[in-house]
Amino acid sequence: MIEKIITWSINNRFFVWLGIVMIAIGGLYSIKNMPVDAIPDLSENQVIVYTEYMGRNPKIMEDQITYPLVSNLQGIPKIKSIRAASMFGMSFIFVVFDDGVDEYWARTRVLERLNYAQRFLPQGVTPTLGPDGTGLGHVFWYTLDGDGYNLGELRALQDWYVKFALQNVDGVSEVASFGGFQKLYQVTIDPHKLIYYGVPLMDITRAVTANNRDVGGSLYEMNSTGYLIRGQGYITGLEDIRDISIGTYKSIPVLLSDVAEVQMSSDLRLGIVDENGEGEVVGGIVV
Repeated sequence: MIEKIITWSINNRFFVWLGIVMIAIGGLYSIKNMPVDAIPDLSENQVIVYTEYMGRNPKIMEDQITYPLVSNLQGIPKIKSIRAASMFGMSFIFVVFDDGVDEYWARTRVLERLNYAQRFLPQGVTPTLGPDGTGLGHVFWYTLDGDGYNLGELRALQDWYVKFALQNVDGVSEVASFGGFQKLYQVTIDPHKLIYYGVPLMDITRAVTANNRDVGGSLYEMNSTGYLIRGQGYITGLEDIRDISIGTYKSIPVLLSDVAEVQMSSDLRLGIVDENGEGEVVGGIVV
């Protein structure tokens, strides 16, 4: 058999060289177009669903968030398995699809089910899809450092400036922030004063929510000129919160400062980030 192949190759040199050239061209094409990774991506074809409901223990997260979502995600075509994890204030669901399923098709199917499952979740809770990257997509880690800036100010710079600038870079799907303090306005209510003024706790929540928004007043025309009317109501500082009216007592307005103490604070932290053992830092991860 080998002798016949050798004999045929000698007698048909043109076809042999033609085959060699075609193989060489195919090899060059494959080299230029084959995706090459420094580390092969062995992760599963999955879509991550993340839901935040801060302040709730894992049992509540499982009963009110994770279980309703998993129940509604079942039945999507081409699903291999669904895994979930419930922890303090957070729920993660990993929807694993069959190999070969288009990533964006899978994300669209999951998003359709999430829109339907929204009605079964507590008010104000919205599940979101994770980034369309892989576990090997952490291409860049960085930290922020600056003299005269505390951790809260550095975190604000990261969340409102650096993060958005990096997300505009081509190929970046998400920038995750970590470290520092997330600033917030903290209202510490005195229950004895609530009883004295006869103000329900829910009235305070509604008043603070209603007083932190701008409103429009349509268009006012005068002397053939139209003027846009706008009511400015966004909170700009602590005094704006303290001056919110939450009710009346003997025909006298009751302000939030009469029943509560308003101050700047930071959100609950579940960990810190350290760099080279030199202390806590603020930074981000580019995915």
